[in-house]
Amino acid sequence: MDTMLIRLKPLDLRRGHVLRRFTYQGIKFHEERGWYRVEKSVADYLRSVHQQPADPLSPLAFDICTEDEAKAVEAKEKETENARKAATDDIKLSVARPVGAVTTADLPEPSKDDRKGKKDRG
Repeated sequence: MDTMLIRLKPLDLRRGHVLRRFTYQGIKFHEERGWYRVEKSVADYLRSVHQQPADPLSPLAFDICTEDEAKAVEAKEKETENARKAATDDIKLSVARPVGAVTTADLPEPSKDDRKGKKDRG
């Protein structure tokens, strides 16, 4: 019997990954649980499931992998997790801008005429 590892994609609102639970053929998939081992026929169906059921343009809901691919995905995620600097790391000094440097706060507000002119030009 062929099997695959699947999981709901981790919650990431910015990327549209919003699905936290999904049930198919009596199997309840929970995002926080991680990987599930399922039969290939189940994986084949879940390959077409989207984050928003009524929107075929929304992102796909599941990561579907072989065991080796799943290990590689986890290794990459762990590496990305470790990219965040810790207080004990050797951290380069972030130098502030000198006094008098122009920032967006120094720019003048556009006048009402300028705003109207842009709309009329188009």
